[in-house]
Amino acid sequence: MTATPEQFITINKANVETLLSLANTAFANAERLAALNLNTARSVLEDGVANTKALLAAKDVQELVSLQSSLAQPLVEKVVAYTRSVYEITSQSQEEVSKLLEAQVAELNKGIASALDQAAKSAPAGSDVAVAAVKSAIAAANSAYDSLSKTAKQVAEIAEANVAAATNATVKAVSASAKASKKAA
Repeated sequence: MTATPEQFITINKANVETLLSLANTAFANAERLAALNLNTARSVLEDGVANTKALLAAKDVQELVSLQSSLAQPLVEKVVAYTRSVYEITSQSQEEVSKLLEAQVAELNKGIASALDQAAKSAPAGSDVAVAAVKSAIAAANSAYDSLSKTAKQVAEIAEANVAAATNATVKAVSASAKASKKAA
């Protein structure tokens, strides 16, 4: 079995397309992260100035304590929202890359199956057993890959659920703490 120049050209074009897709995905996600970071930095600076002005305007210790506790909750909520946004961007990026890689693996499997079929046609008599064994090994490897892929997706879903639960618990705890501080003041 020999590969023709057209086959090499087709394979190389497909590889270049995949690399361009990966590069575009990386740049798009880098842009999203940069925009998120710039917006967060702007918001933190504006909030810091406003909070400092509010704290400096406090007339007594009780008002200062009350302001501090009321300023803590929005800050924690913003940190949680920022973390959630970063997690979403990275999760989406990983998902896009996984889809591209799965498509590459599927294409590779097609190529191998096609090559095996061509080899089987031109193979000497009696080599059917060897070709069947190779096909069986490839099927087993694909099955193992699918199982690992499904397990990784399940682990990611569990981690995502845990992150969501932890962030919700953090926001609730900070909210309860701020309410307790207001009552104490």
